[in-house]
Amino acid sequence: MVLMSVAVIDGLLFSGRQNRRTRPVWLMDLHRGIGGYALAFTGLHLVSAYAAGLGYSIAAIVVPGVAKESTIPVAFGIIAFYVMLISVFTSWPKRHLPRKFWHFLHALSVPALVLVGLHGWQMGSDSHIGWYIAVTLVLTAITVYPFALRLTAAWQKRVEKVAVRS
Repeated sequence: MVLMSVAVIDGLLFSGRQNRRTRPVWLMDLHRGIGGYALAFTGLHLVSAYAAGLGYSIAAIVVPGVAKESTIPVAFGIIAFYVMLISVFTSWPKRHLPRKFWHFLHALSVPALVLVGLHGWQMGSDSHIGWYIAVTLVLTAITVYPFALRLTAAWQKRVEKVAVRS
């Protein structure tokens, strides 16, 4: 969740800069690298959940709703993983996709991050310890807040365009 949060925050910082000419290239490289690491660590998480002998079949790890125990929390994690896969793997062919469609797919990483928080909170062995809850809430808040600001700014621009046309 930490890597996902950092990747999303970095993406928001990179894409939200007002002067597009002064965006540092390393910020995009950092965003892509951390997103890739988040995906790799999530894959390791899935493999270790299967290998630990916790009673999860391969189907329970890759198909939402199949797990016999903790069905909803496991489904949250699986859905978040698929959204992360989509977000990471649509970054490379970005130029070949319609911009609005790519942006929609990429923006789904924010709700995926919320699903990861819910997944960890409902299933994690440390999930009821105060520090874990605090870290999860802070990571979610510092990621969702700039996203909400971006949505507000986009809405404000749209309202201003309509006002200018009138």
